Amino acid sequence: MSTGTSIRLRPYEVALLRGGPRAAVTVAVVALHLRGAIEAGRPGRLRTSEASSEAAGQAPPPQTSPPSQAPPAPPAPPAPPAPASSPDPASSPAPLPPLAEAVRAALARPAGLPQVRDHADVRAALAELQAGLRAAGLLRAFPPHRTRTARRALDALSAEHPLPTSRKGLPESDALMAVALYGEPALHVLVPRFALRAGLITRAEVTEGKGFHSRSPRGGGTGGTAYSCGGGGGGSD
Repeated sequence: MSTGTSIRLRPYEVALLRGGPRAAVTVAVVALHLRGAIEAGRPGRLRTSEASSEAAGQAPPPQTSPPSQAPPAPPAPPAPPAPASSPDPASSPAPLPPLAEAVRAALARPAGLPQVRDHADVRAALAELQAGLRAAGLLRAFPPHRTRTARRALDALSAEHPLPTSRKGLPESDALMAVALYGEPALHVLVPRFALRAGLITRAEVTEGKGFHSRSPRGGGTGGTAYSCGGGGGGSD
């Protein structure tokens, strides 16, 4: 985030201004999912990709090779060390922001989005984001609400980043900005199956004669508190 004549907001900050802590955590969850770090577990729950198989408490049997009649071959001479090479920055993924790192730490065990949001590390990362937004004059503390400057910044970003119609060819940064700006509509376009299974979006049901209606996702409901523009010099939504 930069201040001055122009304000550049990152997706996590945009989401926090638009939809509050839950929206910011949702962006972090999508960022980790796009990198293959987390996936949906049981309905309404998230888990790290390393924990994709929930073992029943027994380790797999050790691999054994059949006995050989021939004597063992002598060990091969050690290969000369390969020359050290520096990693290619173009092929290395960018480091994760503190909020995404905190969300990954919160998923040491499978959990729903409300439990992830309430994790101590995640709360600390959210507080750091909020402090930065307050220092930039974009968020007022009591009660929490966006300022007019924040609203103008969000309007400008919405004009610059319209809601995508497809995930195909969309860079990760643009996908995260879409989720930050539009929330559920962007999730339906970009990661619909993951978002539904992980409890990031509501489930649509059909009732005879009444059409579609929404139901809160399993594992916690919508939760969170979105920031309004409010009064006290902050404008109105």
